[in-house]
This record gives sequence, structure tokens and C-alpha cells, in this order.
Amino acid sequence: MAGKKVLIVYAHQEPKSMNGSLKTTAMEELTKQGCSVTVSDLYKMQFEPSATRKDITGNLHNPEQFNYAVESWEAYKNGCLSEDLVEEQKKVREADLVIFQFPLYWFSMPAIMKGWLDRVFVQGFAHDYPKCYEDGLLKNKLALLSFTTGGKRGMYSKEGVAVNIRYILWPMQHGIMHFCGMSVLAPHICFAPEYVSEETRAQMVTSWVERLKTIWEEEPIDCTPEWYFK
Repeated sequence: MAGKKVLIVYAHQEPKSMNGSLKTTAMEELTKQGCSVTVSDLYKMQFEPSATRKDITGNLHNPEQFNYAVESWEAYKNGCLSEDLVEEQKKVREADLVIFQFPLYWFSMPAIMKGWLDRVFVQGFAHDYPKCYEDGLLKNKLALLSFTTGGKRGMYSKEGVAVNIRYILWPMQHGIMHFCGMSVLAPHICFAPEYVSEETRAQMVTSWVERLKTIWEEEPIDCTPEWYFK
């Protein structure tokens, strides 16, 4: 939709991977719609995932005992966060939709992406209890997890060895995105792209493009325990 702004937070080392293809096609399709698309390519940026004292550029609130949550909160309020975090927060602040594109690692996102969230979504910027969930500070934004798996679809069913994929989504979608107030769109999942034919991989990319054509018409999921565990 013309005028909309999209941030793609991308975590994969190889541009020619399925994740790379999904990221590139999303950029192309959304740009074609008239959207302004920004990409945070975390590996290319060599983004630092560790939350440390280096994130604070001013004086510490309590130099005697370092508490990252408290210090980052105080630094945000006082404009004393490191330059890389200020830049990433600006991208999030301007975005109507944030797409997280990644391969599923150990039932979660890659460490570099989790570190991006740890450092960027600090208190005061993304949440500030009791301003969370429906009252979270990012409540006017959409979030979408687009990811690939190593296992086939059947592994992530209720009968599968890896259990229902929705169980895995609970901490990422509910514990992070929804907690910060974001409206969560249904995830886009490409199951085991490494073990399917070239034709099937091409269909996965085509399916993603087709979905993006009507992405602005989608309704968010019902972010309740029932959606994940029913």
C-alpha cells in the first residue's frame, strides 16, 4: 500500500538461501506497492548481539552495580544509548510493519536477531510496565515472523516429534511482539526448503509474494493462549 513503511529485520548469512530469496522478493513486492522498505541485514551489518555497558554512552545510573535493564532504560530516557541502537529504534519507530525473516534455530530465532531485540526493544522504547500487551508502546505497528525450518511440516504437528509449531511461536510472538503492543499477523513458514525440489522452493517464494499483495488487508491473529495451545 502506497505510503506505508516496512522494516525487514533479516538474519541469514547467505544471500542465495531461501531466507535471502524471501527477503529480496518481499523488498521487491512491497516496493512495487509503493511502500518504503528498509532492511536491517544483521550479519552484513555485523550487528553486535551482546547487551553490555558499551550500549550506554553517558554516566551510569548506578556505577556500583550494573543492571542492563535499568541502565538501558535510563539511557533511553536521557538520550544516552549507543548510536547503533538509536538508528535501529528510528527504523522501528517509523515502520508500520516489521517483518522478521530468519531460519528457525533451536525452536527460536538466531542469536543475532534475539540480540537485536534485547538491545533495541528496551524499556521506555518498546514497553514500560504496565504499558504492555494491548497498551504496549509499539501498539500501532504490525509484526510478522517469516521463517524457514529444518524439519518437515509433519514434525511440527500435534502428532509430530517437534510438537505443534504454535507452541514454539508463543515466546516469540506473545512474549516479545504482543508484549510490546504490536499486532501480530499470522506467521509465514516455509517448511524444510533444503529437502524439497527446486520447483517446490520456487512455489514457496511465489506463495510469499501472493500473500504480500494483500498483506495490508489481513487481520492480526487473536493473541490469546487459545490460539497457541488449543
